[in-house]
Parts: sequence; C-alpha cells; structure tokens
Amino acid sequence: MPDTEFAAGPLDRSARVYVAGHGGLVGSAVWRKLESEGFTDLVGRRSSELDLKNRDAVFAFFAEQKPRYVVLAAAKVGGIMANNTYPQDFLSENLQIQVNVMDAAVEQGVERLMFLGSSCIYPKFAEQPIHEDALLTGYLEPTNDAYAIAKIAGIMQVQAVRRQFGLPWISAMPTNLYGPGDNFSPTGSHVLPALIRRYDEAARSGADRVENWGTGTPRREFLHVDDMAAAVLHLMEHYDGPAQVNVGTGTDVTIKEIADTIAGIVGFDGETVWDTSKPDGTPQKLLDVSKLGDAGWNAQIGLEDGLRSTIDWYHQHVDEIRG
Repeated sequence: MPDTEFAAGPLDRSARVYVAGHGGLVGSAVWRKLESEGFTDLVGRRSSELDLKNRDAVFAFFAEQKPRYVVLAAAKVGGIMANNTYPQDFLSENLQIQVNVMDAAVEQGVERLMFLGSSCIYPKFAEQPIHEDALLTGYLEPTNDAYAIAKIAGIMQVQAVRRQFGLPWISAMPTNLYGPGDNFSPTGSHVLPALIRRYDEAARSGADRVENWGTGTPRREFLHVDDMAAAVLHLMEHYDGPAQVNVGTGTDVTIKEIADTIAGIVGFDGETVWDTSKPDGTPQKLLDVSKLGDAGWNAQIGLEDGLRSTIDWYHQHVDEIRG
C-alpha cells in the first residue's frame, strides 16, 4: 500500500470516528471538539462496556463498528505517586491497550489514527526546550519510566504501521494537561488538579497551612485540554509524518508559581510548606513546539483563564468528585 494512498487533509465529517477513552480528560475534550466541528458519527465505549485490555473484545468491536478514523486517547494515567508505586500496572496495561487498538485498527484498515502519548517520553535531563529529536537520547525520569516506555512503544508502533502498511497514522505528545473532567483524586491525580483540590479544601476548612511535595522549584508547562483537542483535529488534517509532534504552549512556570496562583484564585491566604523529603521529579519539562507551529497551530487559552475555568468546573462537581 503506497504512503500516498491516504494523506493529510480535511476529515470527512460524516465518517465514523472512534474516540478510545472518550470518558477521560483528553478523550472527552476531543469528543466535544469533534461534535462542535460537525462530526456526526462518533463512537465511544466506557471501560465497563469494552475492556481495551481484552484483545478478542477489541477486535470484535472494530470488526463491528469499522471506524474510518481513530483517536487513541485511552490510557492508564496518574501522578508521581501512582506511577512510582505501580510501575508494572502502568507498563503492562498501557502496552495492552495500545497494541490491541492499533492491531485491530490495522486489520480494519483504519485510514487515519492519532496516538496520544506524553512528554514524559523524553530523557530526564533533555536539553530545554525539548525537541522531538531528543527521544531515546538519555535516561528517563525513574518515577514514571514504566509509563514512558509504554508510550515510546506506541510511537514506534505508529511508525511501524506507516512503514509496513503505508497508512498516515501520527503521534502527538502533549505536555501537562488540565481542564474540565480532570482526576482530582488525592492519590492518583497529576500535580495541577492535586493542587486545586488541596488549596480549595484548605480555603473551605479555614486551614492555616498547605503542605506540598518537593521544593516547588521544578518548572512545568501546562496546556488546557480544550487546546489539546483542537490540536488533535488540526494535526489529523494538516500533518503527515512519522515523527511524534510535541503539543504545548512553549512557556513554563515553577510549581511554586502555579501553587501561588491557585491559592489566590480559591482564596487561600495561609502558609505553604514544601516537604523537601519528597521527590521533585524532572527539574524542567518544557517542549519545543516549533514543529506544531510549522503545522499551523498555536495554543489559545492562557494559563490563568484556564485555571479559573477549571476551578469553576471543580466547584460545580466537587460533591461527586469527593463522593
């Protein structure tokens, strides 16, 4: 099958699109974006309806639904604590999900597939900002290396499909994402939703101090999930290449700065204490987004505006989140 049989270009709005992980943070944002852009045949299944680790079930689903396009946003995800505590789960489950979905998609000749990974695929001490070429040039951050290896394997599978079958599948590696629908669990969440919950609960209870992990000095880049969803659609229509594409804002802040901003928004005026016995993770993780810019897309949602809208969503759903 020649590489030019299918090429980047406008997606058929009437074609069936399977969004794997449509109930999660990224998948639900992609679903909203596709709906707003006029896609009329979206397909999604909750994990209770379709276990993507079950290979036979995944193949049967693809044979029945025959999607033309696929966005692979399903993954087992978590913050430093979860990744560090359950590395085997993060490696095994993500490999199973990715291999099953992509193998089934190959069997059905899925025209275009977007695989979503994470910026943790890059070496811990990669030169900043991190260019796509930094992949596999150094040691990974130990606290999430298992998850990173799974995502690197996903990139390699996309590239292998391109070489062997000529399908224009692509990969995108987002920076730290946040927004409506995030995981606000005290033990399983990423840094930003964890901080939102921690400071909001402190403000509500009248606590005079909040304790955070690490030193607060690591720098992180944050992208609103609605921006991520817009980038997914843009890349599927405008990018066709084997290399993964970084998706971010191109700017970063320290964890302390983001904590102070959240504290101000939720109205916490007490003391923040940093537990320096806990790990910081990667010292800096800023993506080079020049490839994304060359493809014609840039982030639109500013960090403070995005934080305010996310905190508003959290307040609207706080009872069910805590339940």
